[in-house]
Amino acid sequence: MAADRAIDAERGENAVLPIADEGGTRPGIPGLPCVHSMFEERVRENPDAIALTFEGQHLTYEELNRRANRVANLLRDRGAGPEVLIGIALERSVELVVAILGVLKSGAGYLPLDPQYPAQRLALMLSDSRVPLLLTADSVRDRFPAEEGRGVLVLEDLAGELAATSDENPPTTATNANLAYVIYTSGSTGKPKGVLIDHYNVTRLFTRTEHWFGFAATDVWPLFHSAAFDLSVWEMWGALAYGGRLVVVPHLVARSYEAFHALVANEGVTMLTQTPTAFKQFAQAQELSGTELALRFVVFAGEALNIPSLAPWFDRHGDRSPRLVNMYGITETTVHVTYREIDRADTANTASVVGPPIPDLRVHILDEQMNPVPEGTVGEIYVGGPGVGRGYLRRPELNRKRFLPNPYSTEPGATLYRSGDLAVPLPGGDIQYVGRSDHQVKVRGHRVELGEIESALLAHAGVKDAVAAVQDQDTDFPKVVAYVVPVQEAPSLKDLRRFLQDRVPDYMLPNAVVPITELPLTASGKLERKALPWPAA
Repeated sequence: MAADRAIDAERGENAVLPIADEGGTRPGIPGLPCVHSMFEERVRENPDAIALTFEGQHLTYEELNRRANRVANLLRDRGAGPEVLIGIALERSVELVVAILGVLKSGAGYLPLDPQYPAQRLALMLSDSRVPLLLTADSVRDRFPAEEGRGVLVLEDLAGELAATSDENPPTTATNANLAYVIYTSGSTGKPKGVLIDHYNVTRLFTRTEHWFGFAATDVWPLFHSAAFDLSVWEMWGALAYGGRLVVVPHLVARSYEAFHALVANEGVTMLTQTPTAFKQFAQAQELSGTELALRFVVFAGEALNIPSLAPWFDRHGDRSPRLVNMYGITETTVHVTYREIDRADTANTASVVGPPIPDLRVHILDEQMNPVPEGTVGEIYVGGPGVGRGYLRRPELNRKRFLPNPYSTEPGATLYRSGDLAVPLPGGDIQYVGRSDHQVKVRGHRVELGEIESALLAHAGVKDAVAAVQDQDTDFPKVVAYVVPVQEAPSLKDLRRFLQDRVPDYMLPNAVVPITELPLTASGKLERKALPWPAA
């Protein structure tokens, strides 16, 4: 399509054109601002408050706003505006936040490209998204060469031009129905696909959850997650949309839980978001240090939470301060879908309870004919409401399979997102998360709940952490493998099987035990199952 290219001869060689999105924009939600407009309101209210911290450097709301305005006005001069997608390839830094704000203020949407990602994945994302402009830095510019149809803007090379550009707020051109960002997610196929999220998808996430969290100017949020992972959206705007302080976590600090724990303590972090796997290591660092923390909330997201594993935390810290919240979410439905506060009593149950949906969303648990399943029965999660994104970028066939007309809504054009996740509706409106429908694990005809095995393993006195997996390579039948981070010496297979016999069915007993020093994590802080070493055949 001609609109996918970067050059618009009538507007000059530096101009760019909007993305060619099959679905087009949808009606917005009256009364909801754009995301960056919430930040600008905080600038007017308290310009001298600290907005951003990175390695001892601090920017006030006024300073951050003016720096972002320069980026926005420069991008506008190059044709940025509503429905234009601008790539951002920057390391964790002040410049990363300035660039994201600058792109949004220009009216455009941003595509985050984490320089830490493999080159092949980055190349695929650039090729698929066809971004006309890419903001990057000298330190990583070699990974993002200019190509036909894509201009590359290196911030160091633009220093003089940015200094001469206006630092006043640019005219408002975007509405809340315009594109805010595209984040790529792999899903079950392993092939990245870009999810289109509008401004109102994001702003309503905060307005419909603030009654739980009480977002405040006194809060301190770490930007722990990669900008290419949608939990970063929650962290960034939880701080900047409410006058709080955002602490950018350096990459090496994010990879060291002792260092990250020290940052959380030293910066007085109040709002922490972690994947359950990452929090295990954070909790261990807390146990070793004994430092007093300022945390108000810990939010779990990104993967299934093994609730019994929180028992040691509750034993030491109670369940009131900080409050621990389990939130099921999907990139396609804007970060979070449900809310469930976890207390000590919940640790007696191995089920991963994720709670009812956020007030403006509807979660339908349906069978193969898209009929609601009875309470206590497994079905597939479908999500409806204003959190559902626009669809996948240039994936019309996949959109027809996953973003469906909503038969449970009377609103014209309402969409229902088919998640591929399995869950059980519980009495009282709670939801129990089961797992992926395309990752069902069976051993000798029995469905194996890996989380149940892991909960049982964690009850062993010699086990600090554990993961269960099924090996079906180079073997006559699938075998359960227990990966164990031992307290000291790893328990033997015979010892573990004897311990587990009263806790899980026979078909769930491990066939092998593999001691490991720590759980392998992805760049997003999730458990990287592919990196678990297979035992010898």
